[in-house]
Amino acid sequence: MGKTTGFKEFSRLTAPKRPVDERLRDWHELIEERSLPVIREQAGRCMDCGVPFCQQGCPLGNAIPDFDDLVYRDRWREAFVALEATNNFPELTGRLCPAPCEGACVLSINDQPVTIEQIEREIAERAFDAGWVEPRPARALTGRTVAVVGSGPAGLAAAQQLARAGHTVTVYERDDRVGGLLRYGIPDFKLEKDVIDRRLAQLEAEGVRFEVGIEVGVSPRWDALRAAHDAVLVAVGARRPRDLTVPGRGLPGVHLAMDYLGQQNRVVAGDALDEAERISAEGRDVIILGGGDTGSDCLGTALRQGARSLRQIELLPAPAAARGDLNPWPQWPMIFRTSSSQEEGGERRFGLMTTAIEGAARVERLLAVEVDMAQGRPVARPGTELALDCDLLLLAMGFVGPDASTLHAQLDVTLDRRGNVEVGVPGRTQGRAATNVDGVFAAGDAARGASLVVWAISEGREAARDIDAWLRAGASVLPTRGRDEAFGGR
Repeated sequence: MGKTTGFKEFSRLTAPKRPVDERLRDWHELIEERSLPVIREQAGRCMDCGVPFCQQGCPLGNAIPDFDDLVYRDRWREAFVALEATNNFPELTGRLCPAPCEGACVLSINDQPVTIEQIEREIAERAFDAGWVEPRPARALTGRTVAVVGSGPAGLAAAQQLARAGHTVTVYERDDRVGGLLRYGIPDFKLEKDVIDRRLAQLEAEGVRFEVGIEVGVSPRWDALRAAHDAVLVAVGARRPRDLTVPGRGLPGVHLAMDYLGQQNRVVAGDALDEAERISAEGRDVIILGGGDTGSDCLGTALRQGARSLRQIELLPAPAAARGDLNPWPQWPMIFRTSSSQEEGGERRFGLMTTAIEGAARVERLLAVEVDMAQGRPVARPGTELALDCDLLLLAMGFVGPDASTLHAQLDVTLDRRGNVEVGVPGRTQGRAATNVDGVFAAGDAARGASLVVWAISEGREAARDIDAWLRAGASVLPTRGRDEAFGGR
């Protein structure tokens, strides 16, 4: 372990953020790097528990006590090798993951957990700065081709693993740039896009090919793509939004969150947009429906655009300040949290249900009522109706699944009852990522539904292993969940 008494000597110190008044003036990342001595102390808090619940809490199975110990001992390159053995993109999880590992940390039973996410980020950044992140192309090609549809974290993780196994991989992306929602969904103040680009350079050097502006299902059709490749991985994400069905939904000024966020990503990238189509919060009274990460991203974006007023509304009641009896450790703590964007401004309201949207030429008011939850459903509280001024309404109420209608129609791939691509079909022997169609696999949000970046990377890796085993008609050369024995340990 890092330091035998470290968890007693050192308090938890999270990554510092730039001052609010400074970061609201630009679109740069708001997290600052810690000094190396502080990071070493934080890693020294790890107790190297007999049963590493943090490692079990991580969907990737990251060897967290191992790299914590190495960081504390100032053996950074070895820490990087230990981390990249299980995680293709620690620079992403170190920025975007809510860190279920920290919720499972033994220290969090009666103290604050180790800052695992921050340590991952610092290892990754040090590795890039030192030139340790190098292409690792396959020694020989198998002659097999794989199409990966979707360039989010699941698709990219699978593509990298498959290329390293010797297969020729082409990633198809419908947008004009690679990255999926990492590119057009996550604000730059959480993830600057050069972080994606430097990793894509590594994948390209390893032989991964990228085709952008390709909407599979339109041109080419799914059946044509399957015929042209030995295997296909569906990694299109879960981009179908949960919409609002109330009177006035069609009024101008009501927008889906991803349309709003993606557009701002393009503005930051320097793209020229038609001003008539620009969605801007500048000088407007903004309401955001949805209290999750997407809603928080809209909040931070609207603040930077200069909104006149901001409210973020959540249908559910506010979570408790501490774990309840039905939410014990090491489960993910369902507690009240404040995001970095919520620290910056705006009002938060809980337990409000929208009943209508009013306006003449565009949205002017949102009508709502306070609700209580009864058997998991909202019940209006009589006499609590209210009207809120609003001339920009952003719908950030989550996602209901992938857009898989053409996949089902053209390849007869089975969807589950929620509309996700069904995998792990009983009787199939191609692995947990296999669909009902030979040679067609699915991973990430396309199969799971909207989830975490760490789950997407994990399932991309597992799907790559299933595809590799199927192409070889036997055992895969790729690792199972956990340490990458084939490529790690340099």
